[in-house]
Amino acid sequence: MKSIIISSNCSGGGKTTFTLALMKALINRGYSVQGYKSGPDYIDTAFHTHLCKKASRNLDLFLMGEEGVKTSFSKGQGDIGIIEGAMGLYDGLGYDSKCSTYDLSKVLNLPIILVITPKAQSNTLCAELLGLINYENANIKGVVLNNISEGYYKLLKKLIEKNTPLKVFGYLPKNERIILGSRHLGLIQSSEIENLDKKINLSSKILGENVDVEGIINSLDESEEYNRRNANKQFEYIKSLIVSKPIRIAYAYDKAFSFYYKDNLELFERVGELIPFSPLEDKKLPEDIDFLYIGGGYPEVFEKELSNNHELLKDIKDKLENGLPTYAECGGLMYLTEGSEKNSLVGFFDGIYKISNSLVNFGYAELQVENENHIFHKGLKIHCHEFHKSYIETKEPTVFCLSKNHYEEEKQWKCGYVKNNVIAAYAHIHFYSNMEFFNNLLRLVHKTSQVKQSKLV
Repeated sequence: MKSIIISSNCSGGGKTTFTLALMKALINRGYSVQGYKSGPDYIDTAFHTHLCKKASRNLDLFLMGEEGVKTSFSKGQGDIGIIEGAMGLYDGLGYDSKCSTYDLSKVLNLPIILVITPKAQSNTLCAELLGLINYENANIKGVVLNNISEGYYKLLKKLIEKNTPLKVFGYLPKNERIILGSRHLGLIQSSEIENLDKKINLSSKILGENVDVEGIINSLDESEEYNRRNANKQFEYIKSLIVSKPIRIAYAYDKAFSFYYKDNLELFERVGELIPFSPLEDKKLPEDIDFLYIGGGYPEVFEKELSNNHELLKDIKDKLENGLPTYAECGGLMYLTEGSEKNSLVGFFDGIYKISNSLVNFGYAELQVENENHIFHKGLKIHCHEFHKSYIETKEPTVFCLSKNHYEEEKQWKCGYVKNNVIAAYAHIHFYSNMEFFNNLLRLVHKTSQVKQSKLV
């Protein structure tokens, strides 16, 4: 599979629009395209999945580790792999370029195309591009200019190709009809954009008229063939943790809850059966389940509809109080509280959530189990990511402490709850670098199953 990375100098530089337009142009040429996303983002992968008709995969060096990234990358299927970068090219943990899109390009040995949105620049843009190339000797093949006029493009193309080694592949002109909507936590989900296909088709048509697609295809590099068996060795031991019968795992999936890493779902599929249900539509949880998984999403956006589904809210609360093993993260945590000041939700955790005017916590962090409990041992450390504008007001005791290094200062905060057999926190976790955490979830299911069986005897 030949692959390339799409990056930029900042967030909002046009990466997603260009990536989708390029994917569609390649598909129209008969290529099978595999989407990937650098970093922890869920929304962009959903766009890729919708368009390419196969699951897009996250590639996050902090959350997954290098072997985890290579394992996930090796699962890709298609003729061409398109990796959409995150933030600016060198933006990662904060101190340096570690865990950035650039770092990913070095690990996978893949070239980069920059998508840049210039504004009131000419020669200064050349200096900026030279800086992006030379800062850590990035393998940048060329640049596409975004959201500019034809006249401005012609000027910049001459300057860039005269003053830098970069090829200018073309540009995307200003067009309000191809803009993807956004809300408080980023782009609106693909499932909520009714005219998404029209937008993608139009953006692809515009790209075909103004961008040298064949030149981009010729700049692709053949991806390395990673030995999937070796990369998967660290995950093979979960086979020994399978209980006497396959685990039935229900997971919330609809417009309110859709933030899941494909690799996490696949790990659950190794040990059982995944059964999706809709907190918006279904009146009961799936029958005879052993585990409940509620990922992130936008429960605050669909709060009224979720609140009106009284039967499911009661069914979930009753089952959690009766010991159903459950893992909920971010939006899932919010859903399990009493709700907001306006609407009621599950009510398993005492207290409500509130929306802040700004991000409460954002970025990579290390979660640590602070208080010993029946699921986790004290001191267990977990790589995670937080990105939310809500916060919980509750008197429930916290179990986890999170910390992140912010330049010269370490920030610490508490978040995360273990109650009955329910684990819930704002932290988003990828299991590939946190297999002990995943192991503990399986052991919880196993213990709960043994208790049930002993009561039946």
